[in-house]
Amino acid sequence: MKLLFTFIVLAICSVSGRILKMVDDWWEYGHFYQIYPRSFKDGNGDGTGDLKGIIENLSYLKTIDVTGVWLSPIFKSPMKDTGYDISDFRNIDPIFGTLDDFEHLMARSRELDIKIILDFVPNHSSDQHEWFKKSCNPNDPDFEKYKDFYVWNNGKLLPDGTRSPPSNWLSVFTGSAWTWVESRQQYYYHQFLPAQPDLNFRNPAVHEEMKEILRYWLRKGVSGFRIDAVPHLYESEENADGVYDDEPLSGADRCEPDEYCYLNHIHTHDLNETFDLVYEWRRVLDEDEFSNQTRILMAEAYSPLELALRYYGRVENGEIVEYGAQMPFNFELMSNTWMETGSYGYIKYIETWLLNLPKGNGIHANWVLGNHDGSRLATRYKPSRTDLFNILLKTLPGITVTYYGEEIGMTDVLIPSGDKREVARTPMQWDSSQNAGFSSASLTWLPVADNFTECNVELQRNLDRSFLKNVIELGKLRRTKTLKYGGLQLAAVDEDVLVYKRQIAGDATADVIAVVLNLGTIDKYFDLTYYLSALPEKMTVSVVSIHSTTINPGDSVETNNLKVPSEVGIVLVGQNNSRYFM
Repeated sequence: MKLLFTFIVLAICSVSGRILKMVDDWWEYGHFYQIYPRSFKDGNGDGTGDLKGIIENLSYLKTIDVTGVWLSPIFKSPMKDTGYDISDFRNIDPIFGTLDDFEHLMARSRELDIKIILDFVPNHSSDQHEWFKKSCNPNDPDFEKYKDFYVWNNGKLLPDGTRSPPSNWLSVFTGSAWTWVESRQQYYYHQFLPAQPDLNFRNPAVHEEMKEILRYWLRKGVSGFRIDAVPHLYESEENADGVYDDEPLSGADRCEPDEYCYLNHIHTHDLNETFDLVYEWRRVLDEDEFSNQTRILMAEAYSPLELALRYYGRVENGEIVEYGAQMPFNFELMSNTWMETGSYGYIKYIETWLLNLPKGNGIHANWVLGNHDGSRLATRYKPSRTDLFNILLKTLPGITVTYYGEEIGMTDVLIPSGDKREVARTPMQWDSSQNAGFSSASLTWLPVADNFTECNVELQRNLDRSFLKNVIELGKLRRTKTLKYGGLQLAAVDEDVLVYKRQIAGDATADVIAVVLNLGTIDKYFDLTYYLSALPEKMTVSVVSIHSTTINPGDSVETNNLKVPSEVGIVLVGQNNSRYFM
């Protein structure tokens, strides 16, 4: 049964290569790199990463072939939610520097031809934002302008004369999503912390304000935005009683009544208006004023596949008629671990995304394996598998996103008293000096990993073989025609071994590339030509996991008699002698 399934998957995943274009747009087939600014590099010695530190190290990103840098929030904030509670959307928080520092960052990025992508957090503001302060205060001269900038409601009047929240809606961070404000005698809605009141996108003035914020940063030269928490942007309207319909119970196991998972969020998540809003923002980025280069949107949407794909654009008769985000983040491989699904599951997630992409110009898959909200890749799968997943990320068709430090195999750091997400946000490990070269301060904002002397950029740059050296080689491969435009053929050898081929049929100038990933704990022997069609008899090892001793870079291997050590990934390159993609 397993063998039959392998051939079914192989057949439906044989996707023909794209028609080659003369010139790709800058973001197509790109490698994006997420920087968590507090943890990348401290440029002023206060123990916290900042813009000056990023400027100092942009050239490093050029060595690993980064196309664009996505910066987690750098805007003015009380930091109740690590910068995702913004009190001024048009200014830089002092812990990161100044607007002048930002201008210097933009100048340096232009010199290196690295694009800057900002985190756009439109769902909510900080409760310290002037908009919210004015919205709370009926005596403020600007109250009329801002009274409906947020979602307010009188709540339910109970028989005893007291009031209760207008619905049972829950916060993502647990507890009621409604908080009472005495000065207004009303509740306001917050999908996250009470310190993060939700903006009201049913108010046209909010639309215009947020579009002007986009234009403000576009005029400073940014190349796009990652939109935070997209599915939360809208909530249903008030019902006939002037309150909101309750959300039904989810029936999920192990969920307490105050936990977000306790409800099915039919009134507060992925509403139809949300997709239209993303399309509206795309129109701003496409305005003539910004036509000197393509500006892109990345959409963070932890949504079912059919909804996540809608963020690419509005589809009619199978074709996109209005564009949205160039990159609705594909979290399928991050949310579904190999240990849960095995190679068969990974094939399902890869091929389902690729085969369901909408039809339109410039539509590409993207692949994400880690970010600031989850455990690091090397911790989830153990450090010895770092190469495996970097190979997977870099050799699938489309766009890749790397979380800072994952190119060197950084791991989580235990922080008993901290936010559970902080384990993956610790300082970048640059070298073996004090604080891993991150800061000259006596104390850093989060602790540095204990293993920084064995895991850092400088060390890996100087080793003959390292995770970093492999990432550099993979970056070179990604510039080839085969990895840009080649079709994909996938197969599972067994639960532990995933293999696939990238090939441009009939193009003898483009190599065929085969990838073999053995996540198992035992060595595997098999005939690769049995699973992937039209392979050369011999292929050359381009990249291989650093702990492999039997297969080394530059080796020539026989594809019909392949031995793959445990927990090893291999990239093979050979001559393309096939007229057809099979």
